[in-house]
Amino acid sequence: MSRIVEKSVQGNAWVVSTDVSSGNLVEKILNARGIHDVDDIRKFLNPSIKEYMPNPSVLSDMDVAVRIIADAVLANEKIAIYGDYDVDGITSTAVFVKYLRAIGCDVIWHLPTRDGEGYGLNIAAIDAIADAGVKLMITVDCGISGVAEVAHAKSRGVRVVVTDHHSPDSVLPAADAVVNPKRADDTSGMSYLAGVGVAFLTVVALNRELKSRKLPDELYKKLISINLLNYMDFVALGTICDTMPLVGLNRAFVSTGLKVMGLRQNLGLRVLMDVAGINQPSVYAAGFVIGPRLNAAGRLDSAAPALELLLTDNPLIAHDLANKLHNMNQERIDIQNAIMLRADEIAHDCCAAGRCSLFVCGDNWHGGVMGIIAGRLKDKYNMPTCVATRADGVINGSGRSVAGVDLGNIIHMALAAGIITEGGGHAAAAGFSLDASREGEFCEFLERAVMEQFNGVRPATEIVADAEIDAGAATMRLVKELSALAPFGQGNPEPTLVLRGAVLRYATVMGGGAHLRGSVITGAGTQLAFVGFNMVGTPVGDFLLDDTNINTKIAMLGKLKENEYKGHVNAQFFLDDIAIL
Repeated sequence: MSRIVEKSVQGNAWVVSTDVSSGNLVEKILNARGIHDVDDIRKFLNPSIKEYMPNPSVLSDMDVAVRIIADAVLANEKIAIYGDYDVDGITSTAVFVKYLRAIGCDVIWHLPTRDGEGYGLNIAAIDAIADAGVKLMITVDCGISGVAEVAHAKSRGVRVVVTDHHSPDSVLPAADAVVNPKRADDTSGMSYLAGVGVAFLTVVALNRELKSRKLPDELYKKLISINLLNYMDFVALGTICDTMPLVGLNRAFVSTGLKVMGLRQNLGLRVLMDVAGINQPSVYAAGFVIGPRLNAAGRLDSAAPALELLLTDNPLIAHDLANKLHNMNQERIDIQNAIMLRADEIAHDCCAAGRCSLFVCGDNWHGGVMGIIAGRLKDKYNMPTCVATRADGVINGSGRSVAGVDLGNIIHMALAAGIITEGGGHAAAAGFSLDASREGEFCEFLERAVMEQFNGVRPATEIVADAEIDAGAATMRLVKELSALAPFGQGNPEPTLVLRGAVLRYATVMGGGAHLRGSVITGAGTQLAFVGFNMVGTPVGDFLLDDTNINTKIAMLGKLKENEYKGHVNAQFFLDDIAIL
């Protein structure tokens, strides 16, 4: 790596990871990201389920789990799927319920409410499930921390199969089977899967187990009519929205799932895409348009409408639910924006105090938007961030982390230390609850733990770009070359480029005053349009909008993308930072 800018207008240092003086840019970027082998490059650029799909039996307890579920299916027992209220939990539940319904099972489901029940299993819901005559409960995207709750289910005569992807505590629940790639004894190497990925592999294994048995003709006909690839739109949604790394099998899940989503076979997703104005699904559309609408129900009330939308075959119900979710998402945005203003003020004060973690807490903030605000502040300040609401002597919050800090591990340590009462998550995101009297203790525990993972030194604000190129090379041809690296997301970010040799032509405000657009003239004499989202009021925005800086030579850092306007397609640069040359 080489540092090419010591201090940008935003105060950042820029480092370039790739030498592109010669050779193929795409291969150079992959090499810098640790992918060197010719066959690995081929698989990466052409991700397919066939190439990446493992034998599901590599996950600990998988064979035990599917034998238990298959026994219940063949005995015509009532089965319950217990999920979570976020998109990963909703899609995990949808995969299992859709499959079990397709083979004629008596299946019910339960998604907890965020405010009333909270994350994970709870005794009251388990009692209701047992009272309904359920003999087998399958958890998806939850259950790994439900030691007491699983024991209660067993005491009620309900067998339990846990499928989850969250980090376990030191003691696993005494379920009949526990399928979780983060188990200490699991050697599958699949710890990057989302909950829906684990659920899908369980369904694949179950499908295989059932086909290996002597079946009634009617069940056999149902089984052979099922194409599990048709569930990949759910798997892609859950994987993207839970910010899982888009590597290995996840990359194949998302690549295939977006294609399935594009076929618009699922009625609920099709209607929701229409309501949201999505013509072609993408990682961005899934994560920032579809996902928030599915999430809105669980954030504000109950996630049930989102799951019902994914499962319904009734067009009237689908349109009603899709519009309800669309309107709820707008309500969520209004609530979120109001809280964000105050949260940002607190975060700014924390940064001024020289901390390397953020803990932001307010009285009676809506718990459903804590994770979103944590993500926004994490992106803005480049620091691990926890945002929480304080009510009735209890603090509930969510956290989002940066590269190099495993927030899920920190939350588990705080739980083990007795500082928080509940908590769980993974490296990039976590949730927690604690008594309000221990707020200061948790805040300092978080700071110490983050500093320890930083090895005692808060990293300098340094942005790593994938390549430095001449601004004149930023063309549609390059956009198409870089698109071979898609799908982009956590673990496989869209390439960040540094463009040299650009001269500012003009800049102006757009989008209600928060964003800006403009163009530069390249060394080749061509014009390149750029946009800067949320740049107005920042040092970059102040510089670009100052007319005295027109014709100044600058370097630009950001992403090169395709822009379509009135039928014309051009390359456009999405600006993150600039440096004066």
